[in-house]
Amino acid sequence: MLKVLDARERDDPVTMLTEFIAAGGYVPGDRLPAERELIVELGISRATLRKALDVLERDGMIWRHVGKGTFISSQGGPAGAGNLLELGRHLTPVKMIRARLCIEPAIAREAAINASREAILRINAAKERAREALTWEEYEAEDDHMHRAIAECTDNPLLLGMFDQLNQVRRAVALGNVVRGSDRPPENHSSFMEHERILAAIEARDPSGAEAAMRQHIASVSARLFGED
Repeated sequence: MLKVLDARERDDPVTMLTEFIAAGGYVPGDRLPAERELIVELGISRATLRKALDVLERDGMIWRHVGKGTFISSQGGPAGAGNLLELGRHLTPVKMIRARLCIEPAIAREAAINASREAILRINAAKERAREALTWEEYEAEDDHMHRAIAECTDNPLLLGMFDQLNQVRRAVALGNVVRGSDRPPENHSSFMEHERILAAIEARDPSGAEAAMRQHIASVSARLFGED
């Protein structure tokens, strides 16, 4: 049972959820209760719960698989996430890009083979939110959601877990190396069209096309941000 929290903690759904996990004795690989149960247990809204889950997922404490549930990460929680962030601080942008080129095109290929119609709709929704973003921070969050939705399309928990770890390291590398020259992405931002090509290939069930489109996209990001291809 969740321990009693003070007023400050009760205003923080992330703390409440973290305490719930600790008190429940959950270990890596365990599945958390369904959202409807957590809403009742924690006394918070579905929207608030999902924001808290997003934070724990970014921190590496949990991972989610659409249709199967939310699981405790085998990384061992925040300590595992901290190790990944530390790795990111010692990784050059070029090596980060090369790692992405090894993994993400293959993930896009698998997504084209396994994606459900509902999964494709989730990719499209994130893609459109990224295009409509009013700030770089908002764009980057939706770009993350789109790339993760592609990983979810593989229907392979191992590939999804690999993507999540790669993405945490990527964030750490970008944090110290990316400088934006504007408040928001321009209307002709090259990633918009690249995202369209990736989605079109996945929707067309074209594994080779999806792999090539993702590879071109990552190379384009490298050239734009780091001057590398």
